Amino acid sequence: MNRTTKVIIADDHAIVREGLKLLISTVENVAVVGEAANGEALLGLLQDARADVLVLDLGMPGVVGIHFISTIRELAPRLKILMLTANIEPRTVRAALDAGASGYLTKDGDPEEIAAAIDAVRSGGTYLAKSIRFAVDQPERRNKAPTAEEIVSPIPLTLREKQILLLSAQGQTARQMAERLGISVLTARKHRENLMRKLDLHSSAEVTAYAVRLGMPAG
Repeated sequence: MNRTTKVIIADDHAIVREGLKLLISTVENVAVVGEAANGEALLGLLQDARADVLVLDLGMPGVVGIHFISTIRELAPRLKILMLTANIEPRTVRAALDAGASGYLTKDGDPEEIAAAIDAVRSGGTYLAKSIRFAVDQPERRNKAPTAEEIVSPIPLTLREKQILLLSAQGQTARQMAERLGISVLTARKHRENLMRKLDLHSSAEVTAYAVRLGMPAG
């Protein structure tokens, strides 16, 4: 009899977690043993629960971009990490794989891919969603970072706000932003405050998470 593969689900939306549990329940010899809605809860869960596969959304609160994957790898080196996110930017996909993720699924993809992805990663393989395989395989796009003009946000942003968002994702301080954009530090801070107010974000970590959702790699 095959050993049961234990899965943890990490996503800040309860309806997504419930849907995933329903999908995973149909996969043979696979069981969900835990779930988390933010980064802090997930790290605590990983210390207590012995799991084989983690289904992870990097857009959760308390998660600061791709670096979080490395943190998980240090905490649970044998854990297979399967990304499930709305972010389809090829550069971010490649960065996630380079950081230690074993698979990458998109939230607008085929639900049947969940079973195939879990089967692949628990066997030591890698799985990429069908919708992003072609894009990721294009070498000319692999290392291309988005420009401020290319950023598409569901909440309309000015070009300056997009610039601030891009620089925030790179971890730059208000002073560094001011130097880069040729504005005063006070103006840079004001733009960042306006950006956070418009997006209803309350911390640098939340700004970075929002940027990652839009395809910007975190610095």
